[in-house]
Amino acid sequence: MTGRTVLIANPSADVYGSDLQLVESVGALCGAGYRVLVTVPTEGLLTERLRERGAEALLVDYPVLRKAHLAPLRLLGLAAAAVAALPRLVSLIRITAPDALYVNTVTLPWWLLAGRLSRVPTVCHVHEAEEPSSPLVGRALFAPLRLADKLILVSRTALAAIGRAGRDGRTTVIYNGVPEPREPARPVEPSRPVRAVCIGRLSERKAPHVALEAVALLRARGYDLQLELVGTVFPGNEAYEQRLRDRADQPDLAGSISFAGYCSPIWPRLAAAQLAIQPSRNESLGNAVIEAQYALRPVVATGVSGHLETITDGQTGLLVPPDDPEALAAAIARLIDDPELAARLAQTAQATARQKFSVQRYADELVAFFAEVTR
Repeated sequence: MTGRTVLIANPSADVYGSDLQLVESVGALCGAGYRVLVTVPTEGLLTERLRERGAEALLVDYPVLRKAHLAPLRLLGLAAAAVAALPRLVSLIRITAPDALYVNTVTLPWWLLAGRLSRVPTVCHVHEAEEPSSPLVGRALFAPLRLADKLILVSRTALAAIGRAGRDGRTTVIYNGVPEPREPARPVEPSRPVRAVCIGRLSERKAPHVALEAVALLRARGYDLQLELVGTVFPGNEAYEQRLRDRADQPDLAGSISFAGYCSPIWPRLAAAQLAIQPSRNESLGNAVIEAQYALRPVVATGVSGHLETITDGQTGLLVPPDDPEALAAAIARLIDDPELAARLAQTAQATARQKFSVQRYADELVAFFAEVTR
């Protein structure tokens, strides 16, 4: 037992990529004897999972940086909320007296400032670090990382994206640890219609609208293909989901698109599919690809930086340009027309994912990292 305490700040009680990775972080730290306290702004699905792993969940009110805030008036409102929250954060740090503060994502820069003001060793785990839309946005988003004593990056893609903020020796790349299904994965069994699945947030960045257009192209060419979208929108982005639903109701797609919402565990959705599609415009890494690989489902994904660290084109999946429904449709058709290729890609991908993204490997590296931070 270490007898040490780690205080963790998380932006939400959701259970998507960075949140699920936090569950693995908590499991690793609690298993190594740390007392782990996790703050979230609201109660939710995540808090139950954190308690199951041995953490104490604390409900603390603080703002979270979202893309919707990147407008002058909204930024002013966010800044005011952050100033109001800062004394509460500093007070909590002093009361809990952690040996380290662990900020899970770049969307909580005020927690980094609170850690610096409290003189507590502070770590930021950078999950969502794609190439920014402009140099100015990049500098604004990643500048607060200089307040952290150490940075954990989920991939070399994320390391490149943060630029100068990651070039001073404070950074460590630790690939995600993604749990495997409890039951052995079964190979794809050919069936009609062909079923594809697209897992992730319903957002412009994840680009499920591109997957819909690819399905429309293939159905027009005679392929009996259905697509299931698994995921939900961020609050305030409901208009995007309505756009997807309106497109799905058009005659060329009617009856071929289903909306499953959030699903956990994800394995039944993957087992019901014959292939997985990941059309993201940007990715730091992408757990959904790894989960599909564990499930022996061949993957077609965009050749954006994060996917280049989970897929080798033609060996562990197929890569296509982003925002290109024609290329996506061609790759999907290739897997449908060549079941032997699909099976070979799936088998190789599963073996590679098990080696590179195991939960045990992640736990060992994370615990060693925090042993150094709290020494």
